[in-house]
Amino acid sequence: MAHSAKTNSLEEFWVPFTDNREFKAAPRLITKGEGLYMTDQNGGRLIDGSSGLFCCPAGHCHPKIVSAVHQAMLQTTFVSSFGTSHPLSFALAERVARLLPEQFKHIFFVNSGSEAVDTALKMVMAYHSALGRDRTRFVSRERAYHGVNMGGVSLSGMVNNRKAFPSVLPNVVLMRHTWSKDELFVRGQPETGAELADDLQRMVDTYGAQSIAACFVEPVAGSTGVLVPPKGYLERLRRICDKNDILLVFDEVITGFGRIGGKFASDRFSVTPDIITMAKALTNGSIPMGAVAASDRVYDTILDAAAPGTIEFFHGYTYSGHPAACAAGLAALEVYEEEALFQRAADLSDYFLDAVFSLKGHPKIRDIRGIGSVAGIELVSNGKPGQRGTQMQKELFWNGMHVKFTGDAAILAPMFIAEKSHIDEILDKFAKTLNGLVV
Repeated sequence: MAHSAKTNSLEEFWVPFTDNREFKAAPRLITKGEGLYMTDQNGGRLIDGSSGLFCCPAGHCHPKIVSAVHQAMLQTTFVSSFGTSHPLSFALAERVARLLPEQFKHIFFVNSGSEAVDTALKMVMAYHSALGRDRTRFVSRERAYHGVNMGGVSLSGMVNNRKAFPSVLPNVVLMRHTWSKDELFVRGQPETGAELADDLQRMVDTYGAQSIAACFVEPVAGSTGVLVPPKGYLERLRRICDKNDILLVFDEVITGFGRIGGKFASDRFSVTPDIITMAKALTNGSIPMGAVAASDRVYDTILDAAAPGTIEFFHGYTYSGHPAACAAGLAALEVYEEEALFQRAADLSDYFLDAVFSLKGHPKIRDIRGIGSVAGIELVSNGKPGQRGTQMQKELFWNGMHVKFTGDAAILAPMFIAEKSHIDEILDKFAKTLNGLVV
């Protein structure tokens, strides 16, 4: 007998990263998005305080991006990237490369940040294999988030992302995270903590440099609650990697495309890695897409090791460089440039951070951290970690605002099209909801 779906049933969709039983009893549904605002199923209006999931700096449903995707799909809805391609993929790769340091001329397209991290892992392996090395160890960091594919889960330093999935990659070791309870409410980069980068040197001393393939870091650890690197920390990681021929990978899925000031973290912190992962704002969140930028050294090493007429890198996805995604990416990057959105975000950063840090002293706030156009507000736990943050997120929704929470940490990331009045609205709704929180 054919299955007959119930009208308006919520049962069939398994909602990710969500308490499904609670959600389906009291759903929070978005039916429309436009600019900085969204509409819920009851017609309520919400301001988006986290740019979706940090991916929509130009606002929801930007007409130029919508039109570009429509026009691209009138031409072709799919082209295999295995042995063929299409002009938009090359145009977007060239446009992305323009935003990166000069030595990044090679862009590999994927469909998400998680796929970007797994692809970067394979690039690292291929690079060392091309040099005849047997380097199988990877260094990551406590509180790290590198997506949810098995490679990223293996690198993860967030326990809830790992504990139900024990079969991960072996030989991953974790450096300490950089947050300190002795240095709270620091705006921008903390003055102390650069020596934590020496954990990488300890890994070298313990396991031998010849066993370590790469060090993966988020320049600003985003999903864990915005941990900004101490001054000198990334520079020290770069020096240790250089000394030991270890590849340095920046996971810029959140920090890329103007979020922390500068175009990418390599701009903001003047530290250049060997591989960069990106996603989210690449298409303004309009179509799923990610990318990995390989330095000339990595790309040339892998290609030069392959015999002529053979595939150099045995990796790819069915939807790598999909025409609609490439069209969305090209349009998004044009919007960022034409509307000077990176500069607008930088110009609004001080006002945004002033507003966020004005909450210092609230009895329910443990810490505030921020840089550029992203800030973490960590709530005081009520003794049940994550309960207060989860309840706050739900109540914010019904009070007219979307904000991403990880446990008890809210992550504010306003759109780059925001005005001062929007920042005021975000902080006003946040403060009023926090004041009324009873858990």
